[in-house]
Amino acid sequence: MKSLGYIGAFLGGAVAGAVLGVLMAPEKGSDTRVKITDAVEDFMKKHNIKLNRKEVGDLVDDIEDVTE
Repeated sequence: MKSLGYIGAFLGGAVAGAVLGVLMAPEKGSDTRVKITDAVEDFMKKHNIKLNRKEVGDLVDDIEDVTE
């Protein structure tokens, strides 16, 4: 359950960073998306977090429920 808190905090920060990055990015959107994807993958590897596609979908649904 504690890891869910870390993931939620990371995703919140990632979303905020992504929004700011897209708004202020001097690069093409595709380049920006690659950088964001790489950053997320690096974070997941660094913290040994392994989620399958269903778990990620469930996590996104949970975050959407909380933010409504």
